[in-house]
Amino acid sequence: MNPSFNIAEKLVEAAQKWPDKLAIIAENQPDVLGRIKVSFRELDEGSSRLAIHLISSGFLPGSRVLVMTKPGIDFVIIVFGLFKAGLPLVLVDPGMGLKMTLRCLAEIQPSGLAGLTRAHLLSFFIPKISQGLKMRVTVGRKWGWGGSTLAEILKQLSPDQTGKLIPVPPCPDQPAAILFTSGSTGPAKGVIYTHAMFAAQVEAISQGFDLAEGGVDLATFPPFGLFASVLGLTSVIPGFDPSRPSRADPRQLVEPIIRHQVTSLFASPTLLGKLADFGHEHRLVLPTLKLVISAGAPVSPQAVAAFTALMSPGAKLLTPYGATEGVPLSCIDAIEILNETKLMTEQGFGICVGRPLAGVKLAVIKISDEPISCFTEALKLPNGEIGEIIVQGPMVSRSYFNRPQDTACSIIPAAGAGMESEEGKFWRRMGDVGWIDDVGRLWFCGRKAHRVVTGQGILFSIPCEIIFNNHFQVRRSALVGVGPSGHQKPIIIIEPNLAFRPRDWVALTTELAALAKANPHTLSINTFLKHRALPVDVRHNAKINREQLAVWAAGELQRSR
Repeated sequence: MNPSFNIAEKLVEAAQKWPDKLAIIAENQPDVLGRIKVSFRELDEGSSRLAIHLISSGFLPGSRVLVMTKPGIDFVIIVFGLFKAGLPLVLVDPGMGLKMTLRCLAEIQPSGLAGLTRAHLLSFFIPKISQGLKMRVTVGRKWGWGGSTLAEILKQLSPDQTGKLIPVPPCPDQPAAILFTSGSTGPAKGVIYTHAMFAAQVEAISQGFDLAEGGVDLATFPPFGLFASVLGLTSVIPGFDPSRPSRADPRQLVEPIIRHQVTSLFASPTLLGKLADFGHEHRLVLPTLKLVISAGAPVSPQAVAAFTALMSPGAKLLTPYGATEGVPLSCIDAIEILNETKLMTEQGFGICVGRPLAGVKLAVIKISDEPISCFTEALKLPNGEIGEIIVQGPMVSRSYFNRPQDTACSIIPAAGAGMESEEGKFWRRMGDVGWIDDVGRLWFCGRKAHRVVTGQGILFSIPCEIIFNNHFQVRRSALVGVGPSGHQKPIIIIEPNLAFRPRDWVALTTELAALAKANPHTLSINTFLKHRALPVDVRHNAKINREQLAVWAAGELQRSR
């Protein structure tokens, strides 16, 4: 990879190749110029106009700019404008709540803000943030603060002036973006992305997922939707709140799929389930869909089977593995899941997430909560044994922003005594646990922080929960531990399905206890609690907040004594 590469060059290439092809369709979210559709040329020109404005305003490459606007044309123009100007963008998921959002912003201390009017208004109530802002771009109306509106910027230069702009080459170690984790397990952390990382992601998605140029993609997750713009895909932005997928009306997704003949779709497991239920209820088939990708949380074989019934023969449903720190890393398709791994998943062996993609290395090491100074082969566990997942690849981030301790705990230098030098390479600890089978497939068994350490051994969330999720009255379950590590009491918290009647709880717990005794993964579990709705992450509404549930369970046990 050329160290001066800028990911925005991919957009320039797309605009040269398909100047008049539609790049974005956002029917329910007009941009600041009132457009609901833009071509690749218009997208390229708009982002170049913004880059010229930022550079001429004296903004130096490397200055961090916070982006807070809705998914749509404006969002994509801003992101690529910042790339072209050599300014790393900062994305914080506002769905994580005001308190955590403000903590993340104070940690980043951005030099600029490109966002909605209400985002600028909010900044004035946070002196630590507003005092450091040297540049403002308002998506909407200004209320007396400085800077320019995005509408003014897009009108101030003619296309022939912007077409000659070449993306600013970043320094090799300069961030292209800082993307915050969801904070579903511990504090949200800013993951540093370089342009080379983005380029590796584009290559992995293009080749590993077989995304064909000229397709139409439904962008249900804004960051993933950005890849459509560099892959030559038309991106259709549906009219729902992507930060609340569990509240989405399936019609808001099905209608644009049919109307625009969508060929590819990224959907969180929550969205996948809602679409599958809606499709079966209305006897729906989505014949134009050729590729569906579901990620963000474990995807059950049942959800895979339900959705594939809506797709035409030959269409693919893929479930990749990864995280904000590195994605995509591995992948498996529906055929392999349903024909080969489904039964083992239902028996409590975890969820298979496939083989590593090209250029990616996966390994499983002994579980530890301490920093590891150097990788050695002695750390690796044999196939079939559950341990901590570590990864290596060009799309994997090396560090967190301004969090040296977290970085030290998550990065393992690759070179060491007695090993062949691998200068510049490293292994990243994913914070997940799993195992590798004899054909090289990775099986996901949950988060390392969610393991329950009892006096009899270690229990892992996914293998245990799946046993109880198989019961027809259970919508989902969560394993938590109460007490000190090494002597924790394992508890399964049950969210019953909608047809469950409260008077059936005693009978249900009896049946769940029998399931526990019949499976080696759950022999030590004999306590069950009922919860109306398990708390989930803000990003995909799919990852269960087991930390919160552990506190709740401890309180419930205390009250029952």
